[in-house]
Amino acid sequence: MSERAMADNSLSFCMVTTFYPPYHFGGEAMYIYRVSNELAERGHRVTVVHCVDAFRTLTKAPPRGEFPQHENVTVHRLKSRLGALSPLVTYLSGRPGLKSPALRRIFEGERFDVVHFHLVTLFGPGVLELGGDALKLYTTHDHWLVCPMYDLWKQNRELCEKPECLRCTLSFHRPPQLWRYSGLLERALGEVDLFLAPSRSTIDQHRRRGFDHPMRHLPYFLPLEEATAPSAPGPVEGPRPGRPYFLFVGRLVKLKGAQTLIDAFRRYDAADLLIAGDGIYGDELERQAAGLDHVRFLGRVHPEALRALYAGATAVLVPSLVYETFGFITLEALAQRTPVIATELGAVGELARESGGGLTYRGEDELLAAMERLRTEPGLREELGERGHAAYVERWSEEPHLEQYLDAVAEARERKRGIVREPVPA
Repeated sequence: MSERAMADNSLSFCMVTTFYPPYHFGGEAMYIYRVSNELAERGHRVTVVHCVDAFRTLTKAPPRGEFPQHENVTVHRLKSRLGALSPLVTYLSGRPGLKSPALRRIFEGERFDVVHFHLVTLFGPGVLELGGDALKLYTTHDHWLVCPMYDLWKQNRELCEKPECLRCTLSFHRPPQLWRYSGLLERALGEVDLFLAPSRSTIDQHRRRGFDHPMRHLPYFLPLEEATAPSAPGPVEGPRPGRPYFLFVGRLVKLKGAQTLIDAFRRYDAADLLIAGDGIYGDELERQAAGLDHVRFLGRVHPEALRALYAGATAVLVPSLVYETFGFITLEALAQRTPVIATELGAVGELARESGGGLTYRGEDELLAAMERLRTEPGLREELGERGHAAYVERWSEEPHLEQYLDAVAEARERKRGIVREPVPA
């Protein structure tokens, strides 16, 4: 830590991430935005470095939303005159490539106390060598360190329990990352002082696949101000008067499991299913739901309107088919005192159980039984919602998160000095 930081108790952070709002796709980038601005609010200085080229390579959509930054936050949006060639070079080489000159200027221009690596897929593991003697953290927002496709979803059809990485990569029509078969990744990982994982499930999956670097559980958070902001005025399009409804929120891609809900609602018409979100699997899902009048697609919903949808739902359904690293949808539901019904799998089941605000299931029959319980037992719905909301405030809002985050920084500092703490049960 620098003398300046020790004197005034503030730290200089650098957040390195491929995606950052508004050039982003979801919850992980929102977490980086939130934690950066919460740290800045508490007097720390935060520099964010991200790659606009990567976002524009993956989508033709415009940047998503307006995201004001605290005055203590400085954002560097890296762009190359060669556009999509820059992330392609990184994807194939595992190194920052065409982004290297800009990165060098940033790290030569300031000595950071903490460098925190996040979504570095299109910076490559070579980026972990930057930062000099700063404390280095890495958050495993996905399973990219042990899975080239990030999500342990094998050949777009099943959970990956027996890796066949090269064949799987080719099945997604992507070129193989040959650097994964060199020593680059393992050398780069040795630069990191502490790895942070949003869920215990994420730690377990990394350990199962031979990842033996120091890891600590640090779940995401949802700021109380966001959770309690007013909902959209007037009626929200979607719910039908007098009809209870269950809500799915998320990207419409196969691994999120919305198709399993449509199958279930062929057998269940005591309530509506509202699907909020968009994605490449959307057209297929609408074809699958043809003829089911009680299954309705809302498209992307503004966050203010979404809060109202959460609050009015009998429950929020989380049918993920993969080992998610966290469950932002669960937090958003519990913030509105609405319980969740989640698959047992991975972090979504973990969060439903630990919050006390949900039920879990292992198949369609258990899902239908859980839905019917909450539809017919309003007292149970209220009990779960209140219990989950209390857990959210106590464990997954900004104050407990920042306390744990800064303790993780202290742990990394101790580790760098050769002081190893007793392991905390994951």
